[in-house]
Amino acid sequence: MRFMVLVKANKDSEAGVLPDQKALAEMGKFNEELAKAGVMLAGEGLQASSKGARVRFSGSKRTVIDGPFAETKELVAGFWLWQVRSKEEAIEWLKRAPFQEGEVEIRQVFESDDFGEEFTPELREQEERLRRQTAARK
Repeated sequence: MRFMVLVKANKDSEAGVLPDQKALAEMGKFNEELAKAGVMLAGEGLQASSKGARVRFSGSKRTVIDGPFAETKELVAGFWLWQVRSKEEAIEWLKRAPFQEGEVEIRQVFESDDFGEEFTPELREQEERLRRQTAARK
């Protein structure tokens, strides 16, 4: 099972305040543990929303909204993609993260089989081809 782990933004991350050396070292140590256990597939921090944009869709209309965005508690400041056996295992790993405050969300990633018969053999082949192409870029 794959899970997206979403680290919520806070006033400091939105202000562009970077973590200090101690925080970076603690997170590096935690990421090493995740990698050695074969859990971490990806993980990155995100720039403040002031450097981002949103695109709103309404029929054929596209509206671009430049950051910053108002609701800090709803914004994502970073993420991991983890491969674990269960949501419970993801929660146990997350409890070990070196955060001192804030909130982190865990969401299961859809797998091909979750879509049932609507995900035809042709669509499955397309998905597998795109995954191979993406993996080849690394």
